Amino acid sequence: MKSGLIIVRLFIAISVACFLTAATSLFAESHPHPPIQRLPQVTTTSLQNTPTQQVSTVDISAGIKRHIASTRKQSSDKRFHINYQGKNLALDLIKIHDEQLSSLGGGKYFACVDMKATDGTVYDIDFFMAGQPGGMKVTETSVHKVNGKPLYNWKEENGVWKKVRVS
Repeated sequence: MKSGLIIVRLFIAISVACFLTAATSLFAESHPHPPIQRLPQVTTTSLQNTPTQQVSTVDISAGIKRHIASTRKQSSDKRFHINYQGKNLALDLIKIHDEQLSSLGGGKYFACVDMKATDGTVYDIDFFMAGQPGGMKVTETSVHKVNGKPLYNWKEENGVWKKVRVS
């Protein structure tokens, strides 16, 4: 009787694992950002035994907020501006996707931000950053989606995530 119970439990465990694998691949196809990497928020020690701090998600989020605030402060209409298809978009911040802050390796980081234009169009802006804890700087911004429609996706090549055009 025990072996029958073990077989049933094993069957259930395998079924759940198969379901989760399928669900994960569906989510990955519908959400084309690099995979989320939880960044450490602790200090580590380098090879020379000198303490070095790791960049945290808080550092990345704060760097984006500083960049947006600085850009808005310099703007006459107090909006964040980005050029897209030859147009100067004036945008307001909706949300920084803190759950999608990622390390791209090589001291580069990524975050996705939702912003809204005065005409109601919602833009998903990708912010790329580099720097040290407390001093993250935006190095590049690009429009990733317009009203939820992606302009490019992400593809991993040899352990490095790269943007690829949507066909």
